[in-house]
Amino acid sequence: MYHLEVKNLSADYGGHKVLNDVSFTVDKGAIVSLIGPSGSGKSTILRVLAGLLPPVSGEILLNGTPVNYRDRGDVKAVRDCLTIVFQQFNLFQNMTALQNVTVAPVKIRKRNRKDVEEEAVELLKKVGLGHKLNAYPDQLSGGQQQRVAIARALALKPEILLLDEVTSALDPELVQEVLDTIRMLASEGMTMLTVSHEMGFVKEVSSKVLFLDGGCIVESGSPRQIFDHAEELRTRQFLGKVLHR
Repeated sequence: MYHLEVKNLSADYGGHKVLNDVSFTVDKGAIVSLIGPSGSGKSTILRVLAGLLPPVSGEILLNGTPVNYRDRGDVKAVRDCLTIVFQQFNLFQNMTALQNVTVAPVKIRKRNRKDVEEEAVELLKKVGLGHKLNAYPDQLSGGQQQRVAIARALALKPEILLLDEVTSALDPELVQEVLDTIRMLASEGMTMLTVSHEMGFVKEVSSKVLFLDGGCIVESGSPRQIFDHAEELRTRQFLGKVLHR
């Protein structure tokens, strides 16, 4: 049984079709990377999976169970299993790093504050920010803020982590510390779907790579297949441009 299965998914945004008959599977513990030009539908897939944009048609199964994204109960259940991290950090500026990580489990999940705080401290240590528990976002670098955002997502104990261009808002020298955090999660077996323009990183960590263009999956396969032996001309054209900049 697949951890996640997407069948013939289509979605519109502002009256414009942005996904057209997209199908793919994700095994438990896999890292599936979505690559492609801007506007190809990569981030839209993550938004649909997270319940932020309703699909027009198609089917999504989580652990073999179909999800009805028009049912509030199903959407809540999905959000208990999938957590998304955006390229913009979206931290609460009036809260410390520790408070940012604890607020959702305490306020939304109604968990015991002491237990949550203990877990949050460990999560922040895990992402290399044990010395920044009481720092506010404006006292942190962009890379540190993004690592707080990842710790905040992990505090919700997701089965699947969705990462939407989490390094694209960072200065180049800060990208590596965030990628190192994702590598660590990968080594621990976290199932992840990631949208990224860091092609070297995608090639290194991915179990499967999906190349999208025009709202469709043009080609999918292992990193070696996609990067070294792509069958589709459009895939080769895209990689030829991004790998030789």
